[in-house]
Amino acid sequence: MTDVLEELHGGYIVARATADRVSAIVGLLADDGLGAGRERPIDDPVYTDAFRAIGADPNQLLVVVLDDSDRVVGTLQLTFIPGLSRGGALRAQIESVRVASTERGSGLGSALLEWAIGYSRDRGARLLQLTSDKSRSSAIAFYERLGFVASHEGMKLAL
Repeated sequence: MTDVLEELHGGYIVARATADRVSAIVGLLADDGLGAGRERPIDDPVYTDAFRAIGADPNQLLVVVLDDSDRVVGTLQLTFIPGLSRGGALRAQIESVRVASTERGSGLGSALLEWAIGYSRDRGARLLQLTSDKSRSSAIAFYERLGFVASHEGMKLAL
């Protein structure tokens, strides 16, 4: 049974990801130059383990976007981070935003991010943050059009 969270324009729906959709999500993650170099084969059990860990954590939400034929055409993960700063504000972080190449330019990405903004606000988050690889200039421009501001310099340490 699909746990529908919202209907979007064009017959798309946002739903909680289910175990049977993990391979489709991984396929989306690997469907670009950066992802192709860092993702593993779709059937690698690390993805099932990660999916279980996400599902067990009430501060995590992994969603898929389904088209009218029930095909996965988008995904993102929301993480809710309680904190003391900003007056004890709850933050939401968006990760792993992907839209199928066949759907890019259709407005689906904007609708998905607008859904994530509203969902985060409704859950009580006072700040929504994301990172994007510096080489993804079109993604960065997309996020800026939606109102995101490059207010900080992000840093990572591979472990």
